[in-house]
Amino acid sequence: MKSMTGFAKKQCTVSERKLNIEIKTLNSKALDLIVKVPSFLHAHEMEIRSMLGQLERGKVEVLITEESDTVCANRINKTLVSQRYQELSQLADTLNCSDKHIFETLIGMTDVWDSQSTNELSDEDWATVAQTLQETISEVEQTRIHEGSILQKDFVKHIDLIEAKLGQIPQYENERIETAKERIHKYFAEAAIKEIDQNRFEQELIYYLEKLDITEEKIRLQKHIDYFRQTMDTEEGSGKKLGFIAQEMGREINTTGSKANHVEIQKIVVQMKDELEKIKEQLGNIL
Repeated sequence: MKSMTGFAKKQCTVSERKLNIEIKTLNSKALDLIVKVPSFLHAHEMEIRSMLGQLERGKVEVLITEESDTVCANRINKTLVSQRYQELSQLADTLNCSDKHIFETLIGMTDVWDSQSTNELSDEDWATVAQTLQETISEVEQTRIHEGSILQKDFVKHIDLIEAKLGQIPQYENERIETAKERIHKYFAEAAIKEIDQNRFEQELIYYLEKLDITEEKIRLQKHIDYFRQTMDTEEGSGKKLGFIAQEMGREINTTGSKANHVEIQKIVVQMKDELEKIKEQLGNIL
């Protein structure tokens, strides 16, 4: 079992450029890629997106940045800066301008940066970046597996509690029959009916209890619990399937509650619903 939540960060150096590769993943219904890379990697963006497809599903944010100290060291066009500085200084003298911020203005001009910054990477450099990206993806997968194992333990705890609560219901079912008999006798007494056809009474009681019977709901709920466990243990990428199973569990629990007609059983139903909601809250994070 994997969580959709993961994070990893790695570095590599290509042609004296230091690159930081950072990947963060969050839950999402589909694979939602957000890729931010320097201009010299734009030519490889489709390859980057293809590699990220390994992450299958989730909101995936990828940020590849060049460290600022290497940017300045590699990209500054010193000859052009010198020429522009002379031109701006002469213009300032001509205009009798004593502006001390000429250099700041100069550095802000985009064309003083060496065109090397926008050059495509060599095949060798791209291979290094791709390898580092793959290592980052693999590390994200490991964090997802770790987070998934934590969530699985949590699911097991809540599923076990639901099963335990389900096992408490039978002890109250005999009381339901006696309670139903007493209630019907009470209705007869209040209606001043003195003579009761015992056979007819038993038939009506059976009909009444059949409408309140929760045997099938209990059996189906137990099957859903078993299937939930089996799916967790044996299937990869089971988040959506587990969500469907949880919905079916909720349906059986709700039907049990509507048929319960017994205070203690209804309390158990509320407790099972609470445990199921805790499961549903986390299922959205499962791949």
